[in-house]
Amino acid sequence: MSFMNASSLPSSPHTHHMRNTRNVMQWVIMATIPGFIALSYFFGWGTLINLIIASVTALLSEAFVLKLRHRPIKHYLNDYSALVTAVLLGLALPPYAPWWLVVVGTATSIILAKQLYGGLGLNPFNPAMIGYVVLLISFPVEMTRWINPVSLSADGQLPSLIESLSAVFYNSAAVDAYTGATPLDLFKNQSGLMAEQIVQQNTLFGQALFAGVGWEWVNLAFLAGGLVLLQKKIFTWHAPVSMLVALFLMAALFNDGGSSTSGGSPLLHLLSGGTMLGAFFIITDPVSSAVSNKGRVIYGAGIGILIYIIRAWGNYPDAVAFAVLLMNFAAPFIDYYTVPRTYGHKKAERVDKRKD
Repeated sequence: MSFMNASSLPSSPHTHHMRNTRNVMQWVIMATIPGFIALSYFFGWGTLINLIIASVTALLSEAFVLKLRHRPIKHYLNDYSALVTAVLLGLALPPYAPWWLVVVGTATSIILAKQLYGGLGLNPFNPAMIGYVVLLISFPVEMTRWINPVSLSADGQLPSLIESLSAVFYNSAAVDAYTGATPLDLFKNQSGLMAEQIVQQNTLFGQALFAGVGWEWVNLAFLAGGLVLLQKKIFTWHAPVSMLVALFLMAALFNDGGSSTSGGSPLLHLLSGGTMLGAFFIITDPVSSAVSNKGRVIYGAGIGILIYIIRAWGNYPDAVAFAVLLMNFAAPFIDYYTVPRTYGHKKAERVDKRKD
């Protein structure tokens, strides 16, 4: 019988939990299922194709870099972190995006944004959002080709599986007839129309309550998945709630009743684009976000404010990725000023390196 050396034990206080990285990643993937189902229902096969291409690319890219670094491939692939990155990016990309677009974005996320910094736990930026922004800046046309929801298509149908595969792998023009603007695109490029006129003149809002046909249900589905993760205590409420509250308040503050310069109602911003995917699956990344609960509130609020600023006055209708990366920059600064007190001390103390 052997005994563990006391010096090798973690110092108290400490807690034990059966949940590990693999288990957390599995829960995150499962929680995206409602959103995936909603996307597939309203936009067709494209999302599933995105996920398959992204997942294969992520696993191969991770294995390739691990091989170069002489790391155990199976051990690191089993933590599911590469798969989570692939799933989040695949869900964020437009359905029926060209296959090479998904490959480039996913490889960028894994190789440059994750492994280049040393792997899981060492990356300062969210890998999926790095891949998304690289694609958005480099290939803006392909990244804005969102298909219209099923109920708005000419014959009430979306492309078949064969048509979808043809569009993805052979750049078929058959899907072009199904494409159109998103709700955020319409408000971004409203050409002097009043908000009420945009809603009345565009069928995208005809069967919707708040934020455009299909989009509000997609966001509510991701909200449902996020609430499951909250209930399972995969992350705390601080970042997502503060982001949504800040976005709501900004939209309410600058909502002028629907003039030609209106940025849209608060509910439009909450239930359009990638708002709920960002709130519950992107900004809750424990590696690239703030550490303390107080820091997470500031971090989430900053993202919410930046999302509205970029959506309303910037060049990009859906600004989640840019807002997240900007606050990734700020996370170490936030941590420095919101450091929790050391156990057993009455106040937080920072290390003054000048005394060393």
